[in-house]
Amino acid sequence: MRPVLPGDISAAARALLPVPPAQRRQLAARLLREAHAADCYRKRFKKAHAMWGNGTLMAAALKRPTGREPRLDDQEYLECQSIVFNALQVRNKWKRTP
Repeated sequence: MRPVLPGDISAAARALLPVPPAQRRQLAARLLREAHAADCYRKRFKKAHAMWGNGTLMAAALKRPTGREPRLDDQEYLECQSIVFNALQVRNKWKRTP
């Protein structure tokens, strides 16, 4: 997966908003897997993956329905952002484990 920027977090959180709360963690993990797979595809074939984009979390997220970006004090949006950050932390810990 390509480096994660603030826009990636926003896009991923917006992709989680329409999903029932009980399914959001699973979708966040899936978005990370799709971004990683798309990045591998991009490196190998020198083009973006048709379904998951160019290897950014934003590209993977924006392939799903998203609404406009809510205000930063919107509680549900904050919870979705927290889920995305948590998924990134889990991924980073897994990557560092020998």
